[in-house]
Amino acid sequence: MRILGVDPGLRATGFGLVEVKTGNLKILDAGSIEPHPKALFEDRIAKVHELLSGIISEHKPEVLVLEKLYAHYKHPTTACLLGHVRGVICLLAHEHKIELIEQPVKRIRLALVGNGNATKEQVQMFVKRLLHIENAKLTLDTSDALALALGQAHMLKFQLV
Repeated sequence: MRILGVDPGLRATGFGLVEVKTGNLKILDAGSIEPHPKALFEDRIAKVHELLSGIISEHKPEVLVLEKLYAHYKHPTTACLLGHVRGVICLLAHEHKIELIEQPVKRIRLALVGNGNATKEQVQMFVKRLLHIENAKLTLDTSDALALALGQAHMLKFQLV
């Protein structure tokens, strides 16, 4: 099974695609989409759509795991803008006929690290160790996206090696 994890963001959208087969885990693609910060908002979300669509077309994942929206009451505008990015990602799942699963970040962290309140850095260290990734090659956005894919695989009771 191929699982694409996506961590939506306004400045960077992380993605991590893994393939899980009986006892084996393989990274197919991972990275971060970082549109130019001064580009028009519609151009930035179009870039996310275009690049993720290309990844989906190339690798054909069966599942797309999207981080569930968390909105802090002090930053309602940020949540609304992030909703646009999430909407583009949901549309991609529909366009490519991929099962869309939304997971709360705390549930993923609990499944992987054993602590739903683990920090982004703790999750990043776990993902690096599990996947044998060098320090300089994994941003927080990318590690969060890979964690979504890995956490979903774990919750589907795949044995991670």
